[in-house]
Amino acid sequence: MTRKKVKLAFITNDSARKATFKKRKKGLMKKVSELSTLCGIDACAIIYSPYESQPEVWPSTMGAQRVVAQFKRMPEMEQSKKMVNQESFIRQRIAKANEQLKKQCKENREKEVTEVMYQCLTGRGLQNLGVPDLHDLGWVIDQNLKEICKKIEAMKKAAAAGGGGRSGGAGAGAGAGAGEVVRKGGGGGGVVEEQKPAVNLGMEAAAAAVQRPQWFTEWMNNPNEQLGFGGDDQMMLPFGDGHNSMWSTAFFP
Repeated sequence: MTRKKVKLAFITNDSARKATFKKRKKGLMKKVSELSTLCGIDACAIIYSPYESQPEVWPSTMGAQRVVAQFKRMPEMEQSKKMVNQESFIRQRIAKANEQLKKQCKENREKEVTEVMYQCLTGRGLQNLGVPDLHDLGWVIDQNLKEICKKIEAMKKAAAAGGGGRSGGAGAGAGAGAGEVVRKGGGGGGVVEEQKPAVNLGMEAAAAAVQRPQWFTEWMNNPNEQLGFGGDDQMMLPFGDGHNSMWSTAFFP
């Protein structure tokens, strides 16, 4: 059974507040003792309460005085370097939560625009997309093209390294790098050698993989025409109304 989440607010009931104080004070003293023992550090705890006439001190009055004196010997800048009150602590938590929210919103927007890009490849139109949405879509496409170019360069380098390793020698390597030599019979009984340029299969495969579809080529030739694919299919963003300019200015360049 999961523990019920405690609401961090002042306990108005006197008996419940007193019981909570005793229980949590005991737990706090135990945690301070464990921290000092496990990590070998100097620590102390001083607790004042309306339920006891004298403050409760851990580990002892002398031990607490020694730790406080050690703290006072530090420079004032060092003393307040990591000192926070409740207000500053909450402000730090809020700022951290806002950063996490902004990061998550950017990831969500990038995913939904990526889905729009894939919908375009299946033949859906862009009629319902506003200028901010088109801006985001262009940014995502640029990022994907950069990744494709990086992979093509990596494939070229790998192919070049593999070709050099299979040459086996300087002469054979030069022949393999220049191309393929074909021997043909000449008219006078002689042999004619013809050199054919080498074919980069990796580049051909990459070019075939990124070949533009027919609809994209037609649109590039006639950019003033509306981009449609017949029927009543229209592009819709997965979330929201698809016309919120906040997305572009907040997340994408």
